[in-house]
Amino acid sequence: MDDAAPRKGTVTQRAVEEIKAMIAEGRLEPGRRLPTERELAVQLGMSRSSTREAIRALTVMGVLDARHGSGIYVGALEAGDLLEAFGVVADLSRGPRLVELLQVRRILESAATALAAARITDDQLAVVEAHLAAMNTTDDPEEILSHDLAFHREIASAAGNATMAAILDGLSSRTFRARVRRGHQDQDAFTRTRREHAAIHRALAARDPEAARAAAAAHVGEVEEWLRRHMAGD
Repeated sequence: MDDAAPRKGTVTQRAVEEIKAMIAEGRLEPGRRLPTERELAVQLGMSRSSTREAIRALTVMGVLDARHGSGIYVGALEAGDLLEAFGVVADLSRGPRLVELLQVRRILESAATALAAARITDDQLAVVEAHLAAMNTTDDPEEILSHDLAFHREIASAAGNATMAAILDGLSSRTFRARVRRGHQDQDAFTRTRREHAAIHRALAARDPEAARAAAAAHVGEVEEWLRRHMAGD
């Protein structure tokens, strides 16, 4: 367990929740400097040591920002920073947990792609098409993976939901995708990948949310099903 993560129900955890409440209620705004440790401890009605540990935990989470020689500030609270842990979970997961993560990604990817079909601009669609074209003109696995990631990242951005995009970025991290693809290549994965991405692009170009949802679900679901069969074979 991370030493920076206080156990539920401890005084430190209560201090963490109090500081989070101050931020959520607007008493501490993003970018604002926190009171001194002594002042904050008095406000919270807790010891300085518990307050210090709470600040440390929230700094590790990305909620607070420690600036050397300046003090502790409330972070920007951007979804990508606060949800960075999703990428770590995806990178380290194995077996059934990996299948669970693919299930989550299938649900969110389908929703994001459907939203993107309704909202995508011509410029964004051109970027998606460029990544598809790049995938079709190379057999280099690293290049294909790079454009694959960029293809989905642009679609998630076009969906217009930064939080969903941040979660998907973590679930689709390079290490996670590379690990699944490495074994998947034996079954002509790249040929299928190009075909599935083309179907997603067609649905986006047609501005058809339901077709986009179905194409994205089929794309992730196919990898999910392969992983299930692979695990059963082991």
